[in-house]
Amino acid sequence: MFEVEKWLHSRIGLNFRSGLGRMQRAVDLLGNPEQTYPIIHVTGTNGKGSTIAFMRELFVSHGKKVGTFTSPHIVSIHDRICINGQPISDADFIRIADQVKEMELKLLETHDQLSFFELLTLIALLYFKEQEVDLVLLEVGIGGLLDTTNVVTGEIAVITSIGLDHQETLGNSLELIAEQKAGIFKSGKSAVVANLAPEAQLVCQMAAHNLGVTLYQADQDFSFKDGHFSSSLANLNQLKLGLEGAYQEENAALAIQAFLLFMNQRGETVDQEAVRAALRATRWAGRLEAITEHIYLDGAHNLPALERLVEFIQEKNQQGYQAQILFGALKRKDYSGMLGYLTKHLPDLPLYVTSFDYQGSLEEQDLGDYQKVASYREFLDGFESSVGEKELLFVTGSLYFISEVRAYLMGYESID
Repeated sequence: MFEVEKWLHSRIGLNFRSGLGRMQRAVDLLGNPEQTYPIIHVTGTNGKGSTIAFMRELFVSHGKKVGTFTSPHIVSIHDRICINGQPISDADFIRIADQVKEMELKLLETHDQLSFFELLTLIALLYFKEQEVDLVLLEVGIGGLLDTTNVVTGEIAVITSIGLDHQETLGNSLELIAEQKAGIFKSGKSAVVANLAPEAQLVCQMAAHNLGVTLYQADQDFSFKDGHFSSSLANLNQLKLGLEGAYQEENAALAIQAFLLFMNQRGETVDQEAVRAALRATRWAGRLEAITEHIYLDGAHNLPALERLVEFIQEKNQQGYQAQILFGALKRKDYSGMLGYLTKHLPDLPLYVTSFDYQGSLEEQDLGDYQKVASYREFLDGFESSVGEKELLFVTGSLYFISEVRAYLMGYESID
């Protein structure tokens, strides 16, 4: 496995945005594995992982063999490529990676070498074909229109949210970002979108109209409120979610609508009790995850995600909990804006900033006047040894930071 990881990691940084010609040629050379199963293609600024987690449980509860491709990973690179929640094995990963390596020799006759994310995507697409999955839940890397994954034709496209993130790649306005996200809509297919800002919603409506896409919009065509889901496809009551945070109702609504639409298009029966059990059972590592009784991990790696975290912390404060925050991020992110948002909206909460092992994380000179923590491991040990009954610690920032903390708290620190 080491040799394969070394090969993959040597391609980090080769992020091409010049079109999908190379990726299209690659899947053609591999025999178009992406055409052998139906795909639900998922994009959005935030909420992609949680929405996929809800969908995965819904489909598995109805006997489906479900492939999922998500990023980044929290524990191991294998976690990006799963079937029914089980990561790809070392043996399968190595064997299929070798097939992709062999294909690339032919590809290099006409195109540049493949990037890290392109290679992983191809491994996933081949694996799902080999394993004869019933469907694939495929998460976009960045944007949509020019994303590596957009060589597929999704039966259903899902947009979970549209906010300002990756502006250097996607554009500096919600309209421009929405154009990229709606780029995964495919002619004559269906799309399920969140309740977006009006300017983003209009872009999605226009894209759907131009492509003959049947568009389902949250809070217009379907809704989820106080445990009740309603749409033309079904009315479901007494729903409880396994993921915390009021905003998870929005992600669950998208997941349920996409699930019902997929099942309806195939004339398959939906078991309401199985739906309830699936939603209760849903978990997603590193996203508002109660890793211990007193410590939450949340990879709120941009301002829209941070807003949701702040709402949840404020709810906990109103319930009588005393919270504090441990923050770690990458220099290339808008960490100063995120820290400013936390101090503005949670002015009375202790806020600690730390560095971590991943290359490019914040260093002491980046931290300004914030309370600095030299070792997050020692900080966590100290918190756990003296924590009171109503005390909570929220660990947030980069998902890479979350993965390190999660590994430490769970007793393993060998992260790929």
